[in-house]
Amino acid sequence: MPRHARVILANVPIHLIQRGHNRQACFFSDKDCDNYLAWLQTHAEEAECTIHAYALMCNHVHLLLSASNPTALAAMMKTQNQRYVRYINKTYRRTGTLWEGRFRSCLTQEDTYFFTCQRYIELNPVRASIVAHPADYRWSSYRANAEGEPSSLVRPHPLYIALGKDDAERQEAYRGLFTDVLRPELVEQIRRATSGNYALGNVQFIEQLNRTLGRAVTPGKRGRRPNP
Repeated sequence: MPRHARVILANVPIHLIQRGHNRQACFFSDKDCDNYLAWLQTHAEEAECTIHAYALMCNHVHLLLSASNPTALAAMMKTQNQRYVRYINKTYRRTGTLWEGRFRSCLTQEDTYFFTCQRYIELNPVRASIVAHPADYRWSSYRANAEGEPSSLVRPHPLYIALGKDDAERQEAYRGLFTDVLRPELVEQIRRATSGNYALGNVQFIEQLNRTLGRAVTPGKRGRRPNP
């Protein structure tokens, strides 16, 4: 089946996932993660992308970001992936590809799905049963967003800024978003939108994008299964 073109608009949040080839590992040590995040900061600044949240898992990467223009995201990921692959191949004396190919992404409606998507990303280690609480996982943005851990990479979205009058109030409000787990249907909705390079939002948001872009930005309805 042909791949859907990515739905990207300037300054509208995007959830991105980049998987390892054949879902194999792409991070092998703490140093690998440190280097990936340091280079991501550099390449995000060069491409004029703003990182709001991230999670580095063993075999894939989640990012929530805003891009200054529709081509900024692809430019950032191209330089980031190429640099990281060169480093991994040299460090571990390997050759060939590391990533699965094109990253997958979904445009995310700010007022309805932004924090849902951010929670989805930072709860990844919990869903994977790696940790019991997102604060226990070192390689995500949760500590920066929820506890004020210094980060030169993470930049708060205006919706995050609006959570409170100062950092302490915002962090407390943000932690409150994690008192409930994400409903399974929301998790599936995010996964489906991201895997298909669709948009994530309510009916009005989707209809507006359909008119603006002149094409469908959500998967078609599945046919009804015949009775057995």
